[in-house]
Amino acid sequence: MLGWAITFLIIALIAAVLGFGGVAGTASWIAQVLFVVFLVMFIASLIFGRTRGPAA
Repeated sequence: MLGWAITFLIIALIAAVLGFGGVAGTASWIAQVLFVVFLVMFIASLIFGRTRGPAA
């Protein structure tokens, strides 16, 4: 998930440098959404991963 966010961020940066404003804006928005989803899943895994009881 984080890899895709970084990929879209790089696409947005390249598109911005080349002057493609629409593509850069869309790729930037997708990168932000993917990063937020990654953070939510990461925090959830930290919280729920530690509530597991000891192995039997």
